[in-house]
Amino acid sequence: MVAQFKAFSQNQGFIKYFKNTSWLLTEKILRLFVGLFVGIWVARYLGPEQFGLFSYVQSFVGLFTTIATLGLDGIVVRELVKNENRRDEILGTAFYLKLFGALMVLILLAVTISFMSNDHYTNIFIFIVASATLFQSFNVIDFYFQSKVLSRYVVFANIISLFISSLVKITLILYEAPLIAFVWTVLFDSIVLALGFIYFYSKNLAFKFQLFKFNKLTAINLLQDSWPLVLSSIVITIYMKIDQIMIMNMLDAQSVGQYAAAVRISEAWYFIPMAVSSSLFPAIINAKKQSEELYYSRLEKLYNLMVWVAISVALPMTFLSDWVVHLLYGNQYSQSGNVLMIHIWAGLFAGMGAVTSSIVIVNNKQKNGIIATVSGAIINIVLNFLMIPYYGIQGAAIATMISQIVSGFIVPMFFKIDDRYPWIAIKSLIFLGVKK
Repeated sequence: MVAQFKAFSQNQGFIKYFKNTSWLLTEKILRLFVGLFVGIWVARYLGPEQFGLFSYVQSFVGLFTTIATLGLDGIVVRELVKNENRRDEILGTAFYLKLFGALMVLILLAVTISFMSNDHYTNIFIFIVASATLFQSFNVIDFYFQSKVLSRYVVFANIISLFISSLVKITLILYEAPLIAFVWTVLFDSIVLALGFIYFYSKNLAFKFQLFKFNKLTAINLLQDSWPLVLSSIVITIYMKIDQIMIMNMLDAQSVGQYAAAVRISEAWYFIPMAVSSSLFPAIINAKKQSEELYYSRLEKLYNLMVWVAISVALPMTFLSDWVVHLLYGNQYSQSGNVLMIHIWAGLFAGMGAVTSSIVIVNNKQKNGIIATVSGAIINIVLNFLMIPYYGIQGAAIATMISQIVSGFIVPMFFKIDDRYPWIAIKSLIFLGVKK
């Protein structure tokens, strides 16, 4: 591990990108402690049943809001890096595409819930949460800062949003607000973050909607590259969220609350692989343009880093899960410890899958990527259906872990997404990131 970090410190290119990553990690670590603290307080205040309903609504909406992204995130960053002079055209086109996608999500939700057995209040919760998707269109500003390796501005916007959101939630708890008040905070958070993005973009460039140009040809080109990714994102969301939806329908809201409490801890550290992969994505693109050896060297180091981070989190949590849950949530979430002990290991393959996703985009192999994620989603649904009736919420955790292994590691082995994949990934996993 020391050898890997020493190699990083001697590479000027990586120093630049790791400085950028440090901003993201600082924000995510702050979000981990502040957001997790407030989130746990909310969970304790609401109790397993109401917290379970809240989690179910967010998971259900999440199945649809992925459509609004249109798979554009990585594609837009790639195009901004390659075509800086077309910044306004690319950002504007992506913004209006995302806004259209958000409107389609609301229409699709309206049709879907008419066929479901949710009660009236649950449907109201669903539409409040789904409305936040409209303001997420401003996330295209985040893509600009990613492409310029200026993540500190994104960090500032997120910290402001986190601070305001936390104060609001604490106030709601102190004044014993009902569940619907916490549902409204989801929409409120999205609005505050959008305003933050606009502010910091305006400080760097003149922000005017007139500069956000929509270009039909650009839209077609973006969608041609991104449609496999939007399908992939939908599938990823399915196997990340379907477990809570299936638990709700096969068990009850209280079981969802127990499961969601464990998942919240398990996924709290996911920001590390996602932040590192997102920040270093431009470095991977530039390395590919410079030389094959530099490209593969960076990929190998990135895989090694993901493996070490995952093991350093999962191993101690395996033995301390019950104690951690009791400390954070109290006795009312007594079933969550066993779920956490299993679910935490899914992060190892989620981190490796994040690097693999970068390889897929860089090499324009999105169609192969979606096959992998579809396979993982199918495995997850089938295993949930078979295991939840017999093993309860622990069965759902096992299904999630297996599906991550299938989609993020096993299936990509059978596709030629890159000349040296999967050997780089296999070596990192077998040798645990130790250079041989």
